[in-house]
Amino acid sequence: MTFALAQWLVTIFAAISLVHVYWALGGQWAAAAVVPQIPVDGAGLKLRPAFKPSSWITFVVAAALLVIALLVCLRVGWWLPAVHHWSLQWLISAIALLMFARAIGDSNLVGFFKEIKGSRFARLDTWAYSPLCVVLGAGLLAVAWV
Repeated sequence: MTFALAQWLVTIFAAISLVHVYWALGGQWAAAAVVPQIPVDGAGLKLRPAFKPSSWITFVVAAALLVIALLVCLRVGWWLPAVHHWSLQWLISAIALLMFARAIGDSNLVGFFKEIKGSRFARLDTWAYSPLCVVLGAGLLAVAWV
C-alpha cells in the first residue's frame, strides 16, 4: 500500500511542478486563482493580487516540488534504488510538516485560518489548496514512517 501511495504522491507533486513550469514560461491558465488577493478599498469589493510571482521563483518552486517527488521515489524504490536511511525519513517528515504548516496558514492570506476570505483564491484555498496540503502531508508521513 505504501508503494501505491508513493506513486500517487509522486504523480501529484510532478503534475503540480509541471503547472508551475507552465506558469514560469508565461502561461496564464488558472494563474489568477493561485495568488492570494487583498482588498484595495475599505469595503473589500475591489481586489488585487498580494504579489506578482517572478518567473525564476516559480521555476524554483517547480524544482522544489520535483525534488519532493524524487525523494519519495528514493524512499520507496520507484525508478530509483530504495534508500532507507534515517536522514531521508526525517527530511520527508520535515517536508510533511511544511505541508501541514501551509494548510494552517499565515493567519492572513493562506491556510484554514486566514483573515482575508472574500476572494476566489481564498475560496479555492479553503476547499482545495489547504486540504490538498493536509493530504499530501499525511501521505508524506506515511511514506516516511511505514
